[in-house]
Amino acid sequence: MAKDQGYLPLVTEGLWHNNQALVALLGLCPLLATTTSATNGLGMGLATTAVLVLSNVTISLIRNLVRPEVRLPVFVLVIASFVTAVELTIQAHFYELYLVLGLFIPLIVTNCAIIGRAEAFASKNRVDRALVDGLAMGVGFTLVLMALGALRELAGQGTLFYQAHLLLGEAARGLTMTLGDDFQGALIAILPPGAFIGLGLLIALKNLIDKWAGLFARWRARATAPAAAEPTLG
Repeated sequence: MAKDQGYLPLVTEGLWHNNQALVALLGLCPLLATTTSATNGLGMGLATTAVLVLSNVTISLIRNLVRPEVRLPVFVLVIASFVTAVELTIQAHFYELYLVLGLFIPLIVTNCAIIGRAEAFASKNRVDRALVDGLAMGVGFTLVLMALGALRELAGQGTLFYQAHLLLGEAARGLTMTLGDDFQGALIAILPPGAFIGLGLLIALKNLIDKWAGLFARWRARATAPAAAEPTLG
């Protein structure tokens, strides 16, 4: 096993460098289908994060008990169990949001990001690292869901966090922001093509930030490098 380098690399990988939505391009079904608003994106992201964390921890705990030949069916069974638990919890406490997200909650079982982290990381690492990895990957995925939902909601409806009370309770009604009652939105933003366009813009923005960060790092390295020693007369 590779040398333990702490938790920071796991966090940066999940949030940015190996973001499952922007880099690995996994979990695109819920990403594209449920992000018609920031509230929907946040709700689906939190549900996915809960399943990812719980399944990572469980698989890490049983990794030495599962034979390699049956590991994938066992992983799917673990993930399906937690998806069912999360679905029933949302149905019991956030029923209106459950009606909005609908079929996409049970489809978390098929999210390749979850089974991928189970196979690539949780089954090979101890519990604390599996927990941090699941949390970082889930938060990174949630941030992309919420950002894409916010982008599409603003462009399509001129609102932000519309129906936030479905997820955060009645006190969250005041969180809704609007660009005005006479705002003429772009219908394409809340249609399926708008999801692909919005995701493409987010990926392009990340790549641009990475490019400029690399250029800045190289410039800083050259600027701080010690000057070459001048030859001395002997």
